[in-house]
Amino acid sequence: STVAAPPAPPPPRRAMEETKAEEKVASQPVRLYQKGTFLGFKRGMRTQYVNTALVSIEGVNDKKAAEFFLGKKIAYVYKAKPKAGKQHRVMWGKVMRHHGTNGVVRAKFRRNMPPQAIGSTVRVMLYPSRI
Repeated sequence: STVAAPPAPPPPRRAMEETKAEEKVASQPVRLYQKGTFLGFKRGMRTQYVNTALVSIEGVNDKKAAEFFLGKKIAYVYKAKPKAGKQHRVMWGKVMRHHGTNGVVRAKFRRNMPPQAIGSTVRVMLYPSRI
């Protein structure tokens, strides 16, 4: 009859910690935002409402998908002259509602977006969570 070999001893704790550290280095960085594009302002045929910005979110193509982003924070990051040692500044806003059925959303910023920002990238943060 064959005798089963005893189980191998577990690897030393230090070796386990080193493999975990190597796994962390190999993993990709986590992005806490979804990319979006500032399209312009809400408008009628003759009137432009500059207090409401239109934002297209990457990967969002319908009204149902846009509902996930309602209430999420938006950051417009731009370069400016260094002030207090910082070269980048941020304008914060919030997704208010959808705009049409193609996944575009309306957003309100604390201060209105500048027209030079039309076509530029914004960050749609994945917080605050409503789940």
